[in-house]
Amino acid sequence: MLDAVIGVEAPNPVILIDGQSGAGKTTLAQRVVQRWPVQGRVQSVALDSLYPGWDGLEEGVEYARTTVLMPHARGIIGVWRRWDWVDGARAEAHAVDPSLPLIVEGSGLLTPATARLGDVRVWLESPAPERRRRGIARDGETYEPHWDRWALQEQAHIVRDEPTSHATLVLAVP
Repeated sequence: MLDAVIGVEAPNPVILIDGQSGAGKTTLAQRVVQRWPVQGRVQSVALDSLYPGWDGLEEGVEYARTTVLMPHARGIIGVWRRWDWVDGARAEAHAVDPSLPLIVEGSGLLTPATARLGDVRVWLESPAPERRRRGIARDGETYEPHWDRWALQEQAHIVRDEPTSHATLVLAVP
């Protein structure tokens, strides 16, 4: 994947990472940040900070598109507000510098509308039992009652948006 980043000619490439919950999106994004192959800083946005609650996969992706990806593509500062899962409302604001590379990761991210805004577009495949094990281990019992309803939104995304057709890389995660 790092070779794909190096191959982007823009000084501020955009990397989009999608996959179902527990597939390893956050881990991959963190590893790419740690091993960033191009000189300078890279910024990272996790859609877990943007989704407006457990029923907000599609809305969160659209929010990322309009507040993070489109401004970055236009060369203007993007501003997004973190979703406070406890209060159920938007919280503090965060800025995205259009001059810097950007990694955005989250379920539902690769759509026809977002794909054209990413230079490297990754879809992670992982077996359902392993994804569930990792997801629950990561988020604890607070995620358990919401797993199925979130998975339904992910499935709707896969059927509607065909994310693998927009991916420049499809990676298998055991």
